[in-house]
Amino acid sequence: MDASLFGIGLAEVGWVRGFTGATGFLPHSAHGLVLGASGSAGAPWWPLGLVAMICLVGASGLFSSSETALFSLTHEELRQFRIGRRGERLATRLLSNPDRLLTAILFWNLLVNLTYFATSVALAQQLIQMERHGWAGLFAVASFVGIVLFGEVLPKSVAVAFRRPLAPILSWPLSVAVRLFDPVAPFFQRVTVTLRRAFWPHIGRERALDFEDLEKAVENLRLSHDVIEQERRVLHNILDLSEMTVEEVMRPRGSYVTLSPPIRRVDLQQQVDPQTEYVAISQDGSEDFDHVLVLAELSDVPEQHVEESAEEAVVVPWCAHVAYALQLMRQSFCSAAAVVNEFGETIGLVTENDILDTVLAPDASRAKRLLHREPVVAIAPGRYQVEGITTLRYLAKRLGLSYEPEEDESVTVAGLVSDRLEHLPQVGDECTWQGYRIRVIEVSRRGQIRVELSRAEDDGPQRPSRNDGDQA
Repeated sequence: MDASLFGIGLAEVGWVRGFTGATGFLPHSAHGLVLGASGSAGAPWWPLGLVAMICLVGASGLFSSSETALFSLTHEELRQFRIGRRGERLATRLLSNPDRLLTAILFWNLLVNLTYFATSVALAQQLIQMERHGWAGLFAVASFVGIVLFGEVLPKSVAVAFRRPLAPILSWPLSVAVRLFDPVAPFFQRVTVTLRRAFWPHIGRERALDFEDLEKAVENLRLSHDVIEQERRVLHNILDLSEMTVEEVMRPRGSYVTLSPPIRRVDLQQQVDPQTEYVAISQDGSEDFDHVLVLAELSDVPEQHVEESAEEAVVVPWCAHVAYALQLMRQSFCSAAAVVNEFGETIGLVTENDILDTVLAPDASRAKRLLHREPVVAIAPGRYQVEGITTLRYLAKRLGLSYEPEEDESVTVAGLVSDRLEHLPQVGDECTWQGYRIRVIEVSRRGQIRVELSRAEDDGPQRPSRNDGDQA
């Protein structure tokens, strides 16, 4: 075939030869494939080369669709994957380290694409040697269009539309590719660090935004005054997450249901209140649990072994900040965490919904969530009835007081009273806090208390407490 019919001349031949010479940096397998496709004695290797290119297009589509399918999964879908089939759990484990996963995908996709183009150049050179210059040009264009269309665009489009069914399937070959990449990953990491230090030595960590910066951003938006006030309140609550401890937000031990496997549907009907959202799963029948059953997400409760639908709970210490607990739950794709004390004993349960309620609710209160009513009730001007489970932070907010918790200070009203009295509270015990007199008016058999709060100067001389040292 005459090359002039296609408008391809010596320039096209020189381009192909130059591209073939540039493939010397490819891995040994790819370079061997290029040489083999050209043939040692001029024999055409077209069938082998075409089969290799088709396989490489399939591999490129595999990695492209895998990246899109897995990284398009929502947080809720990943939470459901954690308690799903083996492929779904494998996808969750891969995404638990996204940097490792993405680096492996990009590495293999780049290697496959380079090998593909090297093979196509070798086959185009074969055509040129056979005096098929026009066909060589058409083949080069078709090779480029094929890898873009069937190796990138089409796989990504399908992966976006069907990410949920495809993600568990693609996780199996992807996990093998990630394991094969792991031995060389430290080398690429060292190269990256070296290049960053050589070309960008002065790059530092970005300064964290403070409340003033966020507040200015909200004020610059063209919103109504009410919306701006609401946004400002939410920003305050978000920043408070880095100061509040998990102990202030958690559901205390005894306020949630704990069951041991095997759990049947009838067990839930008999032992769980209809308003219950979470059930802790204990393997040995103790208060310690490692799994949580999210009842609101169970569309169909099985008759037997309901515990198989439970998700694993992360563990956080009682003194950890709420922001850390939320970050840990988001990274682990779970919705609950077990709170432990300094002895490793489980003392409570904190959920993602509890933290979101703390951020978004106008008057968020743990006691309000547990009791389903207001824990601080005004009975007269300057007098309140307060549940012992109420946090001091929420009480100070209701009273309009400026409150900054001190180190090792009690979190709840009940803890404050016990700390001041230095014994279990009894009806009639009194102490003071922030200019208010606290008097115990009710004590349950389980130690839960209710107090009456009034201004100290409004009650005249203070009655002596059962512990004279509480006023010190």
